[in-house]
Amino acid sequence: MKRLLITGGAGFISANFCHYWSATHAADRLVVLDALTYAGNPASIEALVQTQRVRFVYGDICDRDRVAALIREERIDIVVNFAAESHVDRSIEDPQSFLRTNAMGTVALLEAARSAWTGQTETVHRFHHVSTDEVYGSLEPTDPPFTENTPYAPNSPYAASKAAADHIVRAYAHTYGIPCTISNCSNNYGPYQFPEKLLPLCIVNILEGRPLPLYGDGLQVRDWLHVHDHCRAIDLILRASPVGETWNVGGGSTEPNVRIVEAVCDLVDDSFRRSSELATRYPRSGPARGGTSRSLIQHVRDRSGHDRRYAVDGSKIARLGFRAHIPLTTGLATTVQWYLENEAWWRSITTGEYRGWNAARQR
Repeated sequence: MKRLLITGGAGFISANFCHYWSATHAADRLVVLDALTYAGNPASIEALVQTQRVRFVYGDICDRDRVAALIREERIDIVVNFAAESHVDRSIEDPQSFLRTNAMGTVALLEAARSAWTGQTETVHRFHHVSTDEVYGSLEPTDPPFTENTPYAPNSPYAASKAAADHIVRAYAHTYGIPCTISNCSNNYGPYQFPEKLLPLCIVNILEGRPLPLYGDGLQVRDWLHVHDHCRAIDLILRASPVGETWNVGGGSTEPNVRIVEAVCDLVDDSFRRSSELATRYPRSGPARGGTSRSLIQHVRDRSGHDRRYAVDGSKIARLGFRAHIPLTTGLATTVQWYLENEAWWRSITTGEYRGWNAARQR
């Protein structure tokens, strides 16, 4: 049995990872550590906690001594660090919070692991750090995709804080011998994503009849990776990667933002055509009022330093045995359907009423 500490486990990718790991490695022990900042929703893992598949601990990754004590108490073998402030817009407004959590928080976690694991030669440990392709900067239209050897060139405070964390992880592996791996993923989408991000924001705004803000011309190109495929990739890295390796994880589906938004609009419209009940549930939506969701798209002023294009070369992790299984068209359709079927989840966020928040803080 493996014992995993999942930091930031009430967030988007990490909550999906908890569900994935509990389903595929049922005998293992999962401990979630989360400070429940604005994007941490305990409802995302509530079912796992209630069935005692996951232990939830309310806490800050920057609290090194508490994290070290938790690693010792739970006899943690593997730390998977998802904890991060991740929204670029917020990093432009408040860069210090991003540096504290993403950079100094990673230092504290590594120090905690080093303290707790020192002398434990009988157990195989792993510290896996989840990062982003944004650390590489922006690509020109004809540039080849990012590889693991692409020089770092972060262009936002968020990307810079994640780049700093990546370098810190490498330094601890080299200097102190911490058994580390790193993965740099492309744009994730899927269930449990906080509604400020592009896809859930569009879905919720369509249902509420609000504008769909699209930065600039909307032609910023991203590589789209379904979160379930990302979870599979991390599992593979934990099982098969040598210590010290870095892996780029992409979905192999590069599309501009405007095409993604248009596809989401069409999927929502199609859902309304197939189910008259949706018009009753969402009377303010465009489809309920006889219009189209695309009519809600509004181009707004581009944000400062907006990267134009990301693309990930996944050939290295392909040699490890990974390829994305979920086509973008299928993934977008199932994502739209999930938000239609889980109104209570996103409604509790948009109204500021997190289910289970107080209980989660007390665990």
